Amino acid sequence: MKMKNYVIGVDYGTDSVRTIIADTSNGNEIASAVFQYPRWKKGAYCNPSKNQFRQHPQDYIDGLEYTIRQCISIAGEAIAANIKAISIDTTGSSPVAVDATGTPLALLPAFAENPNAMFVLWKDHTAVLEAAAINEHATKFETNYLQFVGGIYSSEWFWAKLLHILRADEAVQKACYSWVEHCDWIPFLLTGGTDAKNMKRGVCSAGHKALWAKEFGGLPPNNFFSSLDPLLDGFTSRLFTDTYTASEAAGTISPEWASRLGLSAETIIGVGAFDAHMGAVGGQIEPYHLSKVMGTSTCDMLVAPINEVEGTLVKGICGQVPGSVIPGMMGMEAGQSAFGDAYAWFKNVLAWPLKNILAQTTLVNESTVEALINETIDNIIPVLSKEAAAIPLSENNELATDWLNGRRTPDANQLLKGSITGLGLGTDAPKIFRAIVEATCFGAKAIVERFNNEGIPVKGLIGLGGVAKKSPFIMQMMADVINMPIRIHKSEQTCALGAAMFAATAAGIFNKVEDAMAAMGQGFDATYFPNPANTAIYAKRYEAYKSLGNFTEMQLS
Repeated sequence: MKMKNYVIGVDYGTDSVRTIIADTSNGNEIASAVFQYPRWKKGAYCNPSKNQFRQHPQDYIDGLEYTIRQCISIAGEAIAANIKAISIDTTGSSPVAVDATGTPLALLPAFAENPNAMFVLWKDHTAVLEAAAINEHATKFETNYLQFVGGIYSSEWFWAKLLHILRADEAVQKACYSWVEHCDWIPFLLTGGTDAKNMKRGVCSAGHKALWAKEFGGLPPNNFFSSLDPLLDGFTSRLFTDTYTASEAAGTISPEWASRLGLSAETIIGVGAFDAHMGAVGGQIEPYHLSKVMGTSTCDMLVAPINEVEGTLVKGICGQVPGSVIPGMMGMEAGQSAFGDAYAWFKNVLAWPLKNILAQTTLVNESTVEALINETIDNIIPVLSKEAAAIPLSENNELATDWLNGRRTPDANQLLKGSITGLGLGTDAPKIFRAIVEATCFGAKAIVERFNNEGIPVKGLIGLGGVAKKSPFIMQMMADVINMPIRIHKSEQTCALGAAMFAATAAGIFNKVEDAMAAMGQGFDATYFPNPANTAIYAKRYEAYKSLGNFTEMQLS
């Protein structure tokens, strides 16, 4: 009887890390575990009013160990003995300052409580001025170093965040040897890396966020950065030239981590990548089908044969990089800075009296108050969705933009704010919620429209992630707004499953990622088709959305 092989996929999300053990023969999930970041949950090191969002590396380490050990405990020793590889995905761009050993500065006693020494989360927009400076500076060079990232550099990305931290904190500036993406650091950690220069950097993070391109011979030259700010002089020499696809091995697990996790010392560690990229693979992406990972934000992935799209540069997206999703194919990324976050914002607005007034009541005991608050908050979105779905569709309904956390694509601009118009005395919470949901769907349509207009045809939609699985109301509206069917992937953990597929490939169980997708893919369990009665009205409202967006942008520029 042939022995089965198993792999581990680790998915670092915004709020938690999720880990699965998967059977490589069929993709079945043998065990899973989730770890909520305790410091993040408390709001530590974050200041939403300043768009500052930082995460402590110790949360990542604790989550890695807890979830893998928990999965092994569930699966049993026999399965654990046949785990061949681990691959991880993370949010991005979420970089951190490290010393020469590759240790994040926040893990050193002197910086343990310094937010500038921690991972700068993808949604952190403190670097808007630095991003603007990079965009202006790039126009001075004969070579367009922004050509493969849509022509606009974002405050959500690698170099803008580095420059901001170096300018903002002299102590971190002096101690910072290199700048490392979360998805590159975890494999380095697991393989026992002790020299930042030897860290294997993934082409996914390097190409989409750090301006790496084979056409440039790697990163842009030192003079591009040193002439922007002397603080960046010489920094490229401490970064990287070579990059690797996620189908390759970063190395073998270190003896320390093999012991800590209870795994074989021969366990392969795969090169890391971003969550949406591995999620697209877990969700069985197809050429020219937009794979939409829908959570706090959206990341929209599209792959195409390189020979069919070479020479086509799509303006205003988050990059196009050969091999960043599937080796041998062009990977293109777009997305929205707020999706589920837009709904969470409105839920928090409505929950304010519960947290600040009801919480102080003396009419009932403390445990009852807490239970009432939690039950009500948990029901806000489900009840709003039900009520909003019952509102008749009209051209004249309340209208909103989805830029509550700025705009990612098309055309990154993190200074933008959300807006709502058409409010009246008859406007209630369900009507506002419906306008916000429409706005996120209109934002999704703008991305499809940009690809189509730039010569990359979007032939289908694939929905992945929590919102796609949990909200028929939102998914039906998206199908109506974009006027395309949207298939919902069966897996609850597409990002972790995608990581598992890459782990199986890195371990040599499969020759290529496409083979892993075919063997381990879980298929689709729902399809939402456009309602012809709604599409024409949404088309008119989409034009109104664009007009509102243009007006809003003019006021903020």
